[in-house]
Amino acid sequence: MAAIDSLLKTMLEKGGSDLHLTVGLPPKTRASGTLQAMSDTPLDTKTMEALLKEICPAKRWADFLDRKDLDLAHEIPGVARFRGNYLYNHWGQAAVFRQIPAKILSFEQLNLPEALKKLCHLDQGLVVVTGPTGSGKSTTLAAMIDYINSNLAKHIITIEDPIEFVHPVKKSVIVHREVGEHTASFAAALKGAMRHDPDILLLGEMREMETIKLALGCASMGMLVFGTLHTNNAPKTVDRIINTFPADEQNQVRVMLSSCLAGVVAQLLCKKIPKGRCAVHEILLTHEALPNTIRSGQISNIKSIIESGGTDGMITMDNSLMARVKDGTIEPKEAYMKAAIKQTFVSLLKPGDLDGGH
Repeated sequence: MAAIDSLLKTMLEKGGSDLHLTVGLPPKTRASGTLQAMSDTPLDTKTMEALLKEICPAKRWADFLDRKDLDLAHEIPGVARFRGNYLYNHWGQAAVFRQIPAKILSFEQLNLPEALKKLCHLDQGLVVVTGPTGSGKSTTLAAMIDYINSNLAKHIITIEDPIEFVHPVKKSVIVHREVGEHTASFAAALKGAMRHDPDILLLGEMREMETIKLALGCASMGMLVFGTLHTNNAPKTVDRIINTFPADEQNQVRVMLSSCLAGVVAQLLCKKIPKGRCAVHEILLTHEALPNTIRSGQISNIKSIIESGGTDGMITMDNSLMARVKDGTIEPKEAYMKAAIKQTFVSLLKPGDLDGGH
């Protein structure tokens, strides 16, 4: 057993989701959204290097020493899989490990909105799942791919860095490709995928301009493309995609995006009552007014499209937060802290909720 496995097992026993390792500090875990020390003993440089090097293939360790960053997956057989990120900081080498649930959770188990099933039944287009780091984007996408795998016969290619959820064979054929192991880059894998006759492409992250351009191209060519971005609502997602490109290319990108954007699912995690966390969503689906809104650059009108599309399953983030407060899932203070228009939630707060400078 690798030395780091005992730390990862302790993290799981404490109900943690993430393990943080930094030279000069004791190992810490994030449980219910809060960082907690797992011991009183700080890690030294030699121990840190030994922990990280033991579970990293030699070629990838050399890449890490060269580039100072590395993503990889680690598995404790029969226990759990973890997504690891190695990095350098002011004190030396460091790492963060996040548990990847061994079991792919279903729509029902995650209590995902039914509108997301509509996106799974599309034949083509770009669907972007967005949210800050740690908001559960990968878990939501895994549930959507599992739903497709369980109900439809499709050819699905996933391109990730690293591979997180490994899907069993059901009705679909699923090919998992890992950047760094099976392909040089997201862009190279996407170019190859165009020749592999996929129905569905899953991109772990749309990081760079070339990747986004290729994703738009694949969606325009008749594939259903799922990707992720680190934005927190639908209008900002559309803006981010367009503004990734130089000014002289943005008109062309607006035209491409207007013709192929099939949906945006923005996601946040909130603290549940009495413990744990739950996801809340902003959902933008296709609408007759959406293409012209994107083409003309009137991105602020997207919020109005979402507000008027409630019967189709669209919802704003603030309305999702309000629904979770009303059904007793989250506290009003939690909704207030995450809301875009905080005034809406002020009347629901208890005396003292905003003490402490918030």
